Amino acid sequence: MCYCDNADELLGGAIKAAEAKIPMLESAIGQDAAQKQQLDMDLQYGEDRVAAKAAIVKATELRAKEAATYAKESATLKTNIAGLQEAIDKVEQGMGGFLQTNMAATLRDLSISLDMSSVDRQLLSSFLSAKQGSGSSPAMGSINGILKGMVDDMKKDLAEATDEENAAIQAFDELVAIKNKEINAVTDSIESKMVRSGEIAVQHAEQLNDLDDTQEDLAESKKFFADLDINCANKRKEWVQYQKMQGEERIALADTIKILNDDDALELFKKTLPGASANLLQIKVSTADIQKKAVNALKARKAVDPRVDFIEVALHGGKMGFDKIVKMIDALVAQLKKDQAADDDKKNYCEEELDKTEDRKKVLAQEASDYETMLDDANEAVANFKVEIEALDDGIRALDKDVAEATETRKESNEDFTATSAANTAAVDLLKFAKNLLNKFYNPSLYVAPPKRELSEDEFIAQNMNSLSQVSLKVAPPPPPEANLAYSTKGEESSGVIRLLDNLINDVETEIQQAELEEKDSQSDYEKFMSNAASKRASDSKSMTDKQAALADAQTAVVENKGKLYDTNVHRQDNEKYLGGLHAECDWLLNNFDLRKEARVDESEALTNAKAVLSGADYSL
Repeated sequence: MCYCDNADELLGGAIKAAEAKIPMLESAIGQDAAQKQQLDMDLQYGEDRVAAKAAIVKATELRAKEAATYAKESATLKTNIAGLQEAIDKVEQGMGGFLQTNMAATLRDLSISLDMSSVDRQLLSSFLSAKQGSGSSPAMGSINGILKGMVDDMKKDLAEATDEENAAIQAFDELVAIKNKEINAVTDSIESKMVRSGEIAVQHAEQLNDLDDTQEDLAESKKFFADLDINCANKRKEWVQYQKMQGEERIALADTIKILNDDDALELFKKTLPGASANLLQIKVSTADIQKKAVNALKARKAVDPRVDFIEVALHGGKMGFDKIVKMIDALVAQLKKDQAADDDKKNYCEEELDKTEDRKKVLAQEASDYETMLDDANEAVANFKVEIEALDDGIRALDKDVAEATETRKESNEDFTATSAANTAAVDLLKFAKNLLNKFYNPSLYVAPPKRELSEDEFIAQNMNSLSQVSLKVAPPPPPEANLAYSTKGEESSGVIRLLDNLINDVETEIQQAELEEKDSQSDYEKFMSNAASKRASDSKSMTDKQAALADAQTAVVENKGKLYDTNVHRQDNEKYLGGLHAECDWLLNNFDLRKEARVDESEALTNAKAVLSGADYSL
């Protein structure tokens, strides 16, 4: 009845949990299968490692050939150098039979194979073909010079060959190091993928088992839930009928016992007892007394048991015979012991299962609390990362806006500087032109004539036309007026004006210089700002990328912890369901165990006493 009353919450919740869990398991199984397939495909192809190993083998073979070639060449050069040095020493000391030595033959071969001028070759050949002591040998100094030149060339060739060999060795070592790094990297990747593939295979198998179990439990739960209302209704009807029948049985037994215990009935039983029963036991008291004492022994019990009541009825009747009643008492005592042993086993089982289930409940509750804490931490991390990413994005946008504004401000400032500089330069030129005009009159020695400009064709024609007009219209001028032509220049005043112009020119040029310095500083500040902005933007972008990756990890942790918390809650529901079943099965027994045991002990003592009375216990004392 307890299960029927709570089925909607327990069984219905388990069904919903299973229905939600199955799609998640199917999706996870599909993802794991695809990921394992991809990993297995990656493990089948190791071209990069094979290519790297092949490159090392090929490079090793080539290096061996180069080393052998160098060893042969260097040995030949060293031998020839040593021989030439010996020949030089011989030549310097005098011929002395040199032409008959093996070195002379070597020199003949070298004179043919070495790259040298035809003159030197001919001179050396003539030297080597001359007879010792003949007067046709070339000058020894020239021969010595040729030999030394050959030694120098061979040393140079040896040094170059050695440098090339060292460079080849270094290149080979670098190539092998690079390819080994590639092999190690690919090997690490393959090992990692193999481990991951194994882990996914185990996880895949576990999820398949979990899916099968969940689908099976769901089908059983749905079937049981569908029949639950009918079953519970039937059980309620059965329980009502059971209680009704039990009550009627108890009433009937009580009425029967009351009737059989009535004094008239007892008197009737005394009269109708069979005579043979008195011979069953050799006692000093009458059969009626024995029966009465046995009944009193049974009535001394506290518990109510219809089986004992039936024995009481049999004792009141007396027709059954004491031996049958003793057998009934023995059978009932044995049954009471068997019932008590069953209760003991049931009690031990219930206590153990309840303890394990309660412990499991605490463990699952702690796990659920831990997963809730981890889920809260992951959600908090997600929220924090989102806030930080948004702040970084806002900062980058603001920085880009500041860069655009600074660029526009720099552009406007540069345009203002260009315009102002052009205007100031024009003003200086104009002031200098005015000063030069004043110097032309007041200080001719300081006057600088402008460069003569060639006239264009049109200007040249116009000038000639004006000249012709002036010639053709030339008439005698009128007589001059009477006037004092003695002119006095304003020398002192002009010097002040020229100084004023110089001051103005200096002021404007100073302003130009200041403007140039300000423009330079402004450009430097702008470039510094742009450099710092670029660095900050790169740093913020990297930080934003890192936080986005961390956000993805945190979101993954949220999903994983939600799944783990969900699974744990499903286990908790199953455990609660099982614990509820245990309580329904065991609580009544555990609560009434001592009373039932005490009642059985009481009944056993009463039955034992009654049996002792029936077996001839002497109560005369």
